[in-house]
Amino acid sequence: MVNKIDLILKQVLEKVNPPHEDLKLIDDSVKDFLEKFGKELQKGKVDAEIFVGGSVAKKTMIKKGVYDVDVFVRFDAKYDDKTKEELLEKLLKNFEHVSKVHGSRDYFRISVAPSFSIEIIPVKKIKNPKEADNITDLSYSHVKYVNSKVKGKILDDIKVAKAFCHANKCYGAESYINGFSGYGLELLIYHYGSFLKFVKEVAKHKKDKIVIDLEKDFKNKKEILLDLNGSKLLSPIILIDPTHKQRNVLAALSDETFEKFKKDCVEFLKNPSLKNFELEKIDFEKMRKTAKSDFVLLKVSTNKQEGDVAGTKLLKFYKHLQKEIEKFFDLKKAEFVYEHEQSAEFGFVGKAKKEILFNGPFLKDKKNVQKFKKEHKKTFEKKGKLYAKEKIDFGLEDFIKSWKRKNGKRMNEMYIESLEIIFI
Repeated sequence: MVNKIDLILKQVLEKVNPPHEDLKLIDDSVKDFLEKFGKELQKGKVDAEIFVGGSVAKKTMIKKGVYDVDVFVRFDAKYDDKTKEELLEKLLKNFEHVSKVHGSRDYFRISVAPSFSIEIIPVKKIKNPKEADNITDLSYSHVKYVNSKVKGKILDDIKVAKAFCHANKCYGAESYINGFSGYGLELLIYHYGSFLKFVKEVAKHKKDKIVIDLEKDFKNKKEILLDLNGSKLLSPIILIDPTHKQRNVLAALSDETFEKFKKDCVEFLKNPSLKNFELEKIDFEKMRKTAKSDFVLLKVSTNKQEGDVAGTKLLKFYKHLQKEIEKFFDLKKAEFVYEHEQSAEFGFVGKAKKEILFNGPFLKDKKNVQKFKKEHKKTFEKKGKLYAKEKIDFGLEDFIKSWKRKNGKRMNEMYIESLEIIFI
């Protein structure tokens, strides 16, 4: 079995290593940008320096359909956030294909090619992690730490781990994923020594939180649990940032994502295959054809910015709509597909319940009793309350149309711009 896994991991690495032409495009483009931007910094007499961050700088980048490289501009601490953003916008005015991206701190994106962009992020130059105003201010320390510790075969294992998490939809600390960040995976694989050891540890994990303190900044686990802010202790893995001990690198990892990931690890160890590293795209047409009950496919758009913000709003609405559907239907299958834009697709397969029981008001509540009786043809009383039973005589499609008509205000409140039924 070990030999089989080793062979699979070797094949995975061959697949996930970016091809030479991709690396050349990235390398040439970044060098060209750094040269031009460096001249703009000098010309503008701005007290700042540039460094390349992310997986490119740490040599842990994997093959993607679309690449993005993080370039950080470290501004002197004398500049506040607003000034940093204004200066950066001014410095980039002579560059083409620049767009502004809103976040906890606004940054800029240069589209070099359809498959590649450079993201320019303003950060504060700090000497001590305690001086950081934003997580991005720690990026320089993160790159420096990983590059000083992670070398040789571990780099390959990190790439394999990223491919595994990406395939199993748990790669990314964004709110609509609540998974493993790239930095988090780099530290985890460094800690366990290999991808395989990491997977084995997760697969056999029971109930207690996994607590990892790479630099032994705390005396023991108990001290960590007492010292860290409560909001940083909610995740199933507490990974102390070796560059800032008050930070849990995996604070965004949810119990739901971790439990799913654990099942994926168990499945891989039981039946190792290349498929464990291949992202399976949701086939809505197949879902429709194989559905033994009602099927509906929706395209839902938000007016929020693409990325983490849009993804989070769309996922929240998806979960809300799912609960609304489950009041009237037994859901057999539900799928959410979001690909970093301002819209997502929801697929539902469900069978209508035979009968629904509606809880009404107490009989002494005359005003709401009248209202309830208007809404329901047949009502009955039980223990001082009014109830109604109704048979379901509509399908999923009709339910969605009716729900949309009645809930325009709710959709606006949830930043949903449109909800359309797609016919395939």
